[in-house]
Amino acid sequence: MKIIIVGATGAMGQYLSAALEQEHQVIRVASKGGDIQADITSAISIENMFKNVGPFDALISTAGPTYVGPWAKMTGTEFRKGLEGKLMGQINLVLIGQHYINPKGSFTLITGALTEEPQKNFANASAANGAVESFVRAAAIELENGIRINAVSPTVIEASPQYFPFFPGEIPTTMRELEFAFRKSVFGAQTGKVIRTY
Repeated sequence: MKIIIVGATGAMGQYLSAALEQEHQVIRVASKGGDIQADITSAISIENMFKNVGPFDALISTAGPTYVGPWAKMTGTEFRKGLEGKLMGQINLVLIGQHYINPKGSFTLITGALTEEPQKNFANASAANGAVESFVRAAAIELENGIRINAVSPTVIEASPQYFPFFPGEIPTTMRELEFAFRKSVFGAQTGKVIRTY
């Protein structure tokens, strides 16, 4: 399979790229580095990325910038960071990508436990996650040609210990758990599902 991994230079993307390239052709996409550079906050950049890649079988997104900071200091400008990045960025990967993906292909987006278990400083991420999950359920009933779409929702991942203090009492998602959640989406038969690791 030809698999695009968006966010391939981050902790999740690096791990998934290394795991999947043993069996499949992996195209690494990131804002910096990777095989192809793309800014998911720009629809033009996303379109150019798909033109460069050509037809593909699966897209995995581990990207999605959000605003992290205290509620008391948040403004609409900060809040839009997550709406333009994690929400619209991932939505545009699907809206544009549906014209390039092969029949029976799949999209897998990233959300997170903050949807259901909000933490201080992460209101923007919680809102974006919830919207992405709703989009996945809605898109699943309209995508054509047997194309599937799911989301993977981990809690804080073990490869990002710098975030552990923000998630008191949360058991980190291991990289192996994360990998198999994405494998379930890419290689399974489900669509319109949120695959949780917690």
